[in-house]
Amino acid sequence: MTSRTIMGTIVGAGVGVALLAAVAGAAFADDMLKLTELSPDGKDACFGRVYDAAHLKSHPHQKVARIFFYYGRDPVSRPNEEPSAGIDSSYNGFMATTVRGAEAPEWLGGWCSHESEDGKTGPIRCGMDCDRTMASLKVDDKGRLIVSDVQPDLYLDAGSEDELGKAEYERQALGKDDNGFRLDPMPAATCKAEFARIDPIDPPLARHCASD
Repeated sequence: MTSRTIMGTIVGAGVGVALLAAVAGAAFADDMLKLTELSPDGKDACFGRVYDAAHLKSHPHQKVARIFFYYGRDPVSRPNEEPSAGIDSSYNGFMATTVRGAEAPEWLGGWCSHESEDGKTGPIRCGMDCDRTMASLKVDDKGRLIVSDVQPDLYLDAGSEDELGKAEYERQALGKDDNGFRLDPMPAATCKAEFARIDPIDPPLARHCASD
């Protein structure tokens, strides 16, 4: 190979790297988080709360002792793992809850957006497969995240109350007061550490949809 050929190869490779960097930069710009209420700077955002014993004692129908909501890029997959079946890379909202007495959280992911034609105004809803709602979100005047519309069967298959029976359903379902959570803004690393408590991390398998 002549020196001119070698030089051409090096230059070509340099141009290729530059083009790849430009494309990656554009893709990252397009992937900026759009819900400015949750993420004013377009970066990953974290909200969470750990309830103390006094609060739980005064709310006997609340099973959730810890809850964290992460708006951003997948905090669950590990760099050395292949993408797991059931994980949709377009998920941008992730919630982890730990009930009383549990050692690790349960978690799931969904798509969060404004419920409006322009996608820029109105309530924020995080949807899941089977046209189910993970939660509705609102940020109060103190920057806290209000998480509502959390269903008791959030981690159960649709129609599981009939399949499990009332007693077992109530044991596995969330409590009557597990809704209307008020979460404080926290560093993104705090949410990542919370999701890391799930070991080994299981993929958020799609819940079975109710049959027609």
